[in-house]
Amino acid sequence: MKANSPSGTAPVREGGLKGHQIELLRRGFPAIFLVMLVVVFTIMSPRFLSLGNLLTVLEQGTVLLVASLGASFIIMAGSIDISVGAIVAVSALVAALTANTLGPLAIIPAVAVGAMCGCLNGLLLAVGKVPSFVATLGTQVVYRGLVLYFTKGAPVEIRDEGFLDAYSSISFGIPHTVMIGLVLAVVAWAIFKFTVFGREVLAIGGGERVSILTGIAVTRVKILMFVLLGALCGMAGLLQGARTMAATSQLGLGLELDVIASVVVGGTPLTGGLGSITNTCLGVLIVTLLSNGMNMAGVDPYLQNIIKGIVLITAVYINIDRKKIGIIK
Repeated sequence: MKANSPSGTAPVREGGLKGHQIELLRRGFPAIFLVMLVVVFTIMSPRFLSLGNLLTVLEQGTVLLVASLGASFIIMAGSIDISVGAIVAVSALVAALTANTLGPLAIIPAVAVGAMCGCLNGLLLAVGKVPSFVATLGTQVVYRGLVLYFTKGAPVEIRDEGFLDAYSSISFGIPHTVMIGLVLAVVAWAIFKFTVFGREVLAIGGGERVSILTGIAVTRVKILMFVLLGALCGMAGLLQGARTMAATSQLGLGLELDVIASVVVGGTPLTGGLGSITNTCLGVLIVTLLSNGMNMAGVDPYLQNIIKGIVLITAVYINIDRKKIGIIK
C-alpha cells in the first residue's frame, strides 16, 4: 500500500520543476544575452545600431563564423580542438605563398593543408587514443612553430589582384568574405541537418559506447569531423589573409578561445550530444557584437579579455550537462 503525502497531494518529482526551469534558461540564454548586449551598447554608443557598423560586425565575424562551424561538430561530439588558430595561420601562410602564382585557385592548397592538419588531429584522437585536448595542444605548438619557421616573424604579402578581387572585394554593398561565410553556414547547416554524418556526430556526443553498439563507425566519424574542421579553418585562413592582404606569424592567435566561446554561448554544452549550427551562428554574433560594442564604448582592451572569459564561464556553467559527468575533478 502506497503512503500518501501529508497534504494529500501527489508528491512532486525531485528536480522536476527545477530541471524544467534550467532547460528553459539554457534555451533562452543566447537570445536573452543578445538582447541585453544590443540594449546596453546602443545606450553607450548611438552608432552601434547603424547600418555601417552592422556590416562591419558581419565582416569582422566571418572568419570566426567559418572556424566555429567546424568546431561545432567537434564539440557536439564531446571533443575539443584548441589548434584552430594555428591551423588558420598555417592555411593563411599557404594561401599567401601560392596566391601570387595561382590567384583565386590558392583556395585549393589552403583548404587542403587545413584538412591535412585536421586529419592529423583526428588520427591522434581516433586511432592513437590521445585525448582531444592533449592531442590538439601538441599539434597547436607544431603548427604555430611551422608558421614561425617559414615566416621568421616577417609578414608574407599577397599582391595578386585576382585573388584579392575574388575574396576581399565588395558586391552589392556586401563584402565577398561575408557572402562566402553565409554560404558555408548554409552548407554546414545542411550537413548537420540532413546527413547521416550529422546524426552520428550527435549520437557520439550523447554516448560513444552506445554508438559503437548501434553500429556507428566511431573512428571514421571522428576523423571526418576533424578533417571538416581543418578544411573550414583552411577557408578561414584564406579569408583572413585576403582581408589583411598578408599572412603573419601572429594571425589567428587566441582565435580558439573565441571559437569555443561562440559555440558554447550559442547553447552547445562541452559535454556534447546537443547543439545546432543555428545556435553557433547566434553565438558568433554574440561574441562579435561583444567585441565590437566594447571597442565602440572605449572599454580597455585588457579588460575586454576578462569580460570575454566571464561570459564563457557563465555559458559553460549554464549549458553543461552535469548528469553526464559524474565526478567533477
